Amino acid sequence: MLEAALSVNRADDGVVAKDSDDDDEVSVNVDRDHFMDEFFEQVEEIRGFIDKISENVEEVKRKHSAILAAPNPDEKTKEELEELMTDIKKTANKVRSKLKSIEQSIEQEEGQNRSSADLRIRKTQHSTLSRKFVEVMSEYNGTQTDYRERCKGRIQRQLEISKCLKLFLE
Repeated sequence: MLEAALSVNRADDGVVAKDSDDDDEVSVNVDRDHFMDEFFEQVEEIRGFIDKISENVEEVKRKHSAILAAPNPDEKTKEELEELMTDIKKTANKVRSKLKSIEQSIEQEEGQNRSSADLRIRKTQHSTLSRKFVEVMSEYNGTQTDYRERCKGRIQRQLEISKCLKLFLE
């Protein structure tokens, strides 16, 4: 049985392959475009935006608790809450835009019937970022819903107290 061993030596500018059965050395130049480097920079930027949203959601939760715990909520706290919510909205729009851009480039490459490792990597990264973004935004929406329900409960308690007080005074 004939066995040929192939050793590959990666150089900075190309790949050098040598067949152990042969003394000939074959040099293959690999054009190392930095499109994947650029893609991974974009991924890190998006991941940073998603992390920022997550941190802001946690801060929103703290502001909600502070507002609900105070008998007379501080206007400054309410303004800070509004700023956080505006920041979340702006950052979420950036993330949506960037994810849509990646999705379009993936669809464009798929339309050209290209199937490469780079394409699979981009699809996986896009899927992971999208899932993480949806999770963070779902948590934010849940936080908002919880806050609304807690505010309703607080208002109902205040109304009950005022009704009792009114009956007591009559």
